[in-house]
Amino acid sequence: MQKGKKMGKVISTDNAPGAAGPYSQAIIANGFIFTSAQIPLEPETGKLVTGDIKVQTERVLENLKAILKEAGTDLSNTVKVVVYLADINNFAAVNEVYACYFSSNPPARSAIQATLPLGAKIAMDLIAVTQ
Repeated sequence: MQKGKKMGKVISTDNAPGAAGPYSQAIIANGFIFTSAQIPLEPETGKLVTGDIKVQTERVLENLKAILKEAGTDLSNTVKVVVYLADINNFAAVNEVYACYFSSNPPARSAIQATLPLGAKIAMDLIAVTQ
């Protein structure tokens, strides 16, 4: 990549946790929004939410909704989600919450077990189309 070459529009909102390193919450490029993985942090405090996998899943999805709103779209325009689980055995419980957010025409999805930062039980990133 050439230094200084603009690859897309950076999306940033105070309604989702800020980037904790050299990355953006999301980038819009070529009609798509690419989010960074979100863990269940409270936007106001930057602290991990307390609670079970369902509480953490809801916080992650709310963070992603806030990023998409800042980008001018919403979850209904999501085409791909990647779910990262500290324990893949939580998959069924995650699905219960996830189904409430993607009740019709759900996007393509992958789920993998991974070691997550700060002791988070879940993280997600997504790709959505712009409106």
